[in-house]
Amino acid sequence: MILNPATPVALLAILRASDVRPNFPPCLANNFYGIFGQQSVFKISDSACLELLPISVDDGSVVPLFLPDDGPQQLFWIQESAIDNSLRTPEYEAEVANFIDWLVPEERITYPDGQAILFEGGKPATASLVYRTANSGLVAVADQGAADILSTRLPRFWKALPIPASPVSYLPVPDTAIERVRDILVSLRFDALVAGIVNGISVEQMHKDIRYLTNEDGTSGIASRHSFHHGSRIAAKWLKTQFEDAGAACSFMPFLEGFAPNIICRYDAKTESSDTVLISGHYDSRGSFGLERAPGGNDDGSGTISILNIARRIKQTGITFRTNVELVVFAGEEQGLLGSKAYAKELRMRGANIVLMVQADMLAYHVPDEPPQLGLARFIGTPEVTQLVANISAIYSPELTVGFTVVCCSDHQSFHEQGYPATHLFERAVADPMYHNSGDLSDRPGYDLNQVRSICKVQFATLLHAAGFDLPEGVNLEDLEELD
Repeated sequence: MILNPATPVALLAILRASDVRPNFPPCLANNFYGIFGQQSVFKISDSACLELLPISVDDGSVVPLFLPDDGPQQLFWIQESAIDNSLRTPEYEAEVANFIDWLVPEERITYPDGQAILFEGGKPATASLVYRTANSGLVAVADQGAADILSTRLPRFWKALPIPASPVSYLPVPDTAIERVRDILVSLRFDALVAGIVNGISVEQMHKDIRYLTNEDGTSGIASRHSFHHGSRIAAKWLKTQFEDAGAACSFMPFLEGFAPNIICRYDAKTESSDTVLISGHYDSRGSFGLERAPGGNDDGSGTISILNIARRIKQTGITFRTNVELVVFAGEEQGLLGSKAYAKELRMRGANIVLMVQADMLAYHVPDEPPQLGLARFIGTPEVTQLVANISAIYSPELTVGFTVVCCSDHQSFHEQGYPATHLFERAVADPMYHNSGDLSDRPGYDLNQVRSICKVQFATLLHAAGFDLPEGVNLEDLEELD
């Protein structure tokens, strides 16, 4: 099938995500399609719209969009993760080059719109490379079959994120929500009770949990937690049971046919409150191209066991909260934050008041000769929430070396896009050689459960300071120490 050149149906304006702000002109704000990588994508009809931008905003890129009636219709943003230079091996660079050659073969007929043809088993599926930089691009595909082929051919450190067919809500975090976080920052002090609670997080229990989720202990039978794999359903049922045993009220949240569900667990406030503090991870995984095995020990089994062990400690201490608390593990993260997008959108439609949201994604790895570390979001999220987490880390987990990471695009982004204060806990740049690999297990050099515990303490302490809590009557700090 040959695609004929066509008149562009729109212009894509691609701006830095950090430049998106409340005073954007309506021609952009009403045509916002989301944040991808570190870029915000808008679909506009006239480039003159960009002349209305504040002078401080970079001009960005304007890309003509060609979508013939009989050709590609679905857009995907493809993005390389911010990987450490140690992972840029000749083998990996060849993998990327082969992917680009496959996507845009040299023998294709070149049209002004850069369209190409993808083949799988002799059956063609149309695609168009709309836009490309050194580590990202826009691809249009004709149908779901072509989208599935694209996702299976991605290099190991790349993701494909679907761009919605219609504009999404443009919802900057309101000043009132930011002020609320600033108030928590200003009042932050060391609390011996908080320290006593978070210090009881158990590495031994984390070890048991991760070995079950990866099937390293041979008991779960989970070969993969990919959102389409039956192993993700085994993991979902087990996780829901574990959270419920820890005293949370949990439910499955289906969001797309064929995908494993989100798991939403809640602790209601002791007194009436409309506020909610939400902490999360994602339990789905991704393995090596062509292999079923996807243990996801680090990505994101580490974040999942962090959330689970916070729940275990809540039960062990008997604490109650002054604000509603939700512990959530999402599915569909690896396919483009699909589970968290569905839940964040639902919360916004309900008018939920989320005080803050903190996502934990990839907590376990550091290069063997490096110290334990915590990477904080530099570009996507609310700076005040990120600063709060940094300050809490210095108080309760001083053993961590803390810095900023350019890694982006975990589930906190879904909440950021819905106008909720949010941030992301990570290692640093992706340095884990088993990232998106079937060898992502816990029993290997560089996988450090003590680092997971330290970051878990930060996430838990953030929850405690933001939500407020009470110990059972008659329980004091000495009693907490006896529980450890």
